[in-house]
Amino acid sequence: MRKIIFVLATLIANYVIHAQVKTPQPSPHSTLTQVVGLTDVTVDYSRPSAKGRVIFGDLVPFGKLWRTGANANTTVTFSEDVVIKGTTLKKGKYALYTTPKADMWEIIFYSESDNWGTPENWNVNNVAYTTNVDPIALGNAVESFTISINNLTNDSATLDISWEKTMVSLKFEVPTQKMAMASIDKTLAGPTAGDYFSSAQYFYQSNGDLTKALEYVNKAIAMTKPGDDIPFYQLRMKSLIQAKLGDKKSAIETAKLSLAASEKAKNNDYVKMNNDSIKEWSKK
Repeated sequence: MRKIIFVLATLIANYVIHAQVKTPQPSPHSTLTQVVGLTDVTVDYSRPSAKGRVIFGDLVPFGKLWRTGANANTTVTFSEDVVIKGTTLKKGKYALYTTPKADMWEIIFYSESDNWGTPENWNVNNVAYTTNVDPIALGNAVESFTISINNLTNDSATLDISWEKTMVSLKFEVPTQKMAMASIDKTLAGPTAGDYFSSAQYFYQSNGDLTKALEYVNKAIAMTKPGDDIPFYQLRMKSLIQAKLGDKKSAIETAKLSLAASEKAKNNDYVKMNNDSIKEWSKK
């Protein structure tokens, strides 16, 4: 009987430990991702609700640093550098803090973003950017705390924070023209040595058109700048393609060039692979 009771108690204890009760969170988590021009902007935050409370000046005191949301840090991530009021904010992930006041809000981008709420020890060296914005009175109340990205153009947008009957809006600019021109220039300049090498490698590894593979690896090699050494891995790929085409003599000659280059680069893996291949292809 005692054994049965012990087993039942163990089963109940295990059930309690592993059971996960799911209930709605008072401040649900939300993630917003928006492309602005060619820049990805992601906001990760929790959304408390007003529930009839007076928010700013009461629940959120004026003049005090606020986590700008609930729970863990509210974070904003930019995939590219952005410009705010003429100042560059480097790409990356930032905690978003604010200091609300009746007539002005301070907005702070903080480089340490793994705090729960505000940092226990504030470090001014982690302040990546700070600025002031004027609050805007809203005609209709916003029940759930909301961060949104609005007023989209190719070159800019606004980061808007809204709750109760207050909104603040911060404009930021993105480097769309710079990125677009770089993409255009790269595309019109034609394939790079890396593009040709990757194509040759694909044809070789997939048992594709080996003649094309040899053509592409030769083009990659031909793009080596005068005075620079031909990369040993390109020569290695060329030797493998030649061997697979049945041209063992040429493959050995190319492998010897790759061997010398890999010895110079002190890449022991390629030294061994080239020596092994030369030995194998030299067999009659």
